Amino acid sequence: MAMPASEIEALIKAALPDARVTIEDLAGDGDHYAATVISEMFRGKSRVQQHQIVYAALRGRMGGELHALALQTSAPD
Repeated sequence: MAMPASEIEALIKAALPDARVTIEDLAGDGDHYAATVISEMFRGKSRVQQHQIVYAALRGRMGGELHALALQTSAPD
């Protein structure tokens, strides 16, 4: 079952209201995405911690509705 990019963005923004989120459908199948997430909440956190925050925002959909998500995360410049 595919997951629309708009739903991914909404889930991330619900958890990180200040986030700038860009989603790209890599395969055109609604199942393989790349996301860039920029949020002040990432400041001072390791890359692993940043990714954990995003995965938590997706509420368990990784590996189910959402098969693959390539993440780039950072705090704003």
